[in-house]
Amino acid sequence: MVQSRGSRGFLLSGAMATALSFPASQIFTNCDCFPEEFSLVVTLKMPRLPPKVRQTEKERQIERKIGRERQMDLGLDDARWHTVVVGVSGRHASLTLDCSLPLDLVLEQAFPSSLSTQRSRVYVGSRRRWKGRFSGLLRQLVLLPGSDATPRLCPSSEPGLAELSVNQALKAPLPDGQLSTYPYEAEVRVTPGVVPLCSSVERGQLWFDTVKKNLLLCDGHMWSPLLQEKERLDYVDEYQDLYTSSETFDVEVFSIPSEGLFMAAANRESRPGSGLYKWSDGRFLLYQNISTQEARAWKHFTLEGKVFLVVANSREAEQELSVVYRWSDRRRRFLRYQSIPTHSALDWEAFSIHNSSFLAVANHRRASDSNHNIHSVIYKWNNTTKLFEVNQSLATSGAYDWEFFMVGAYHFLVVANTFNGVRTTISSTVYVWMDGCFQPFQDIPTVGATDWEMFQIGWRYFLVVANSQLVEEQRPSRYSINSTIYELNTLTQSFIRFQDILTHSAVDWEFFTVGDENFLVVANSHDGRSYSLNSIIYRWQGYEGFVPVHSLPTFGCRDWEHFSTSGGSFLLYSSATSRLSKVFKLRTYR
Repeated sequence: MVQSRGSRGFLLSGAMATALSFPASQIFTNCDCFPEEFSLVVTLKMPRLPPKVRQTEKERQIERKIGRERQMDLGLDDARWHTVVVGVSGRHASLTLDCSLPLDLVLEQAFPSSLSTQRSRVYVGSRRRWKGRFSGLLRQLVLLPGSDATPRLCPSSEPGLAELSVNQALKAPLPDGQLSTYPYEAEVRVTPGVVPLCSSVERGQLWFDTVKKNLLLCDGHMWSPLLQEKERLDYVDEYQDLYTSSETFDVEVFSIPSEGLFMAAANRESRPGSGLYKWSDGRFLLYQNISTQEARAWKHFTLEGKVFLVVANSREAEQELSVVYRWSDRRRRFLRYQSIPTHSALDWEAFSIHNSSFLAVANHRRASDSNHNIHSVIYKWNNTTKLFEVNQSLATSGAYDWEFFMVGAYHFLVVANTFNGVRTTISSTVYVWMDGCFQPFQDIPTVGATDWEMFQIGWRYFLVVANSQLVEEQRPSRYSINSTIYELNTLTQSFIRFQDILTHSAVDWEFFTVGDENFLVVANSHDGRSYSLNSIIYRWQGYEGFVPVHSLPTFGCRDWEHFSTSGGSFLLYSSATSRLSKVFKLRTYR
């Protein structure tokens, strides 16, 4: 039994078909023939249905019974109680909805005068298959002789709930201490934060959470927010000290289906290599050591249903190799999959274009002659060999980072060029995908660029560059310089300068959101004197751009990652000068 809109009905959708039937002999006790003149009285409540399935199964059965040639829409699927009376006498039938004026009909054929019910069963709300299952609430179902039962119900003060014979269990008061008998008590539930059950039974129900001030709708599987008070960032708490095997240049946070949340740390030392950590009991714990050679970055991606990790190994050797690893479901470990020749690789970017998968490596310099002006390479996945193969080479100067992004139907790739062998004041290039390859779209002046971060706010697209240091011939290096945010101008079809922010050898930007608010956090790594610096969180304030709101003490900060779990939102930073990385928790309020 389920209570809805103040009245109770039977929910039949969860029962087996056999439980929804009984032998016809139980009601045809004195005669085996179905009456030639009869009335059916039904009180039901139907959930709202999509337009294509608006006509209910009961309506279709009524149509077949009374022989209508044209489609009939009774409007029963409005999540309200309705009482329907169908009367049949020979070739004449009538249909009355909620005690309104009856609709008189003439059947093509008269109802049989002697319809035998021997060895028959009566099915209530079921056609013995799931497709025909009645999915609403049934309060009253009466079969009685005589072609017009309407005068016995109407007029009524509540036409939709007009009663002829309603089961006493549906009218009795609720027994004390047995409220759990009824899956829900009203169309809207109000509870102090305790999550009610959300299944097919509660589909369409509303729940107002008095603690979080959220209004949610049950879709049959989970509660989806309709209205909720947005979270706001209050302050940042130190949450976990994470000691890695050696200095950490990069962290990559990702999830593996059915396994959980993981973090890959790119560690300097070759032994024991780099660490893979798993989020367990609200902490990152070491899960696997992976052999690397002065790892500088990790990139996670999924391809053909498989989970991969690719590492950028930067150790200068006669044969420098970066490695792609694949997750083994059987061994629950990452295993070596493919080795790719690279040159002091500092970054990988994974992306897809038109159902093709790519990897782009940032080759920093050639070991043999320390030449920074070399080619970085884009690899394409070969569906036949199941390997990445060279697809395109692009000239870069001390490449440090790749960032892939989309604007509408256009695919872009931007490189952070750091050093050309003489100076760091050089251009970094934005490429656009055209005619099956990447072509130059725009050169942007940068100063020792180490990172690009693309983000979108509303319909506006931005690129922010991390400028690390100013290096010129016969002049001391400068580390406290501006990093710049660029915005895409649709009229000029180019990125134009939007805001300069003073940074101190910035090496990474991370964009994240809390509720409706947008933030950027910068990794300040060095000011020329010390590695102990504050890294800053900036909040978006529209016309004012990004303004500083939080200062986080960091030491040799190299990379930021934002991630969320059931326990909240977090920021993780890695240190390139210490074994200590830190996890911060974002404390919010409403």
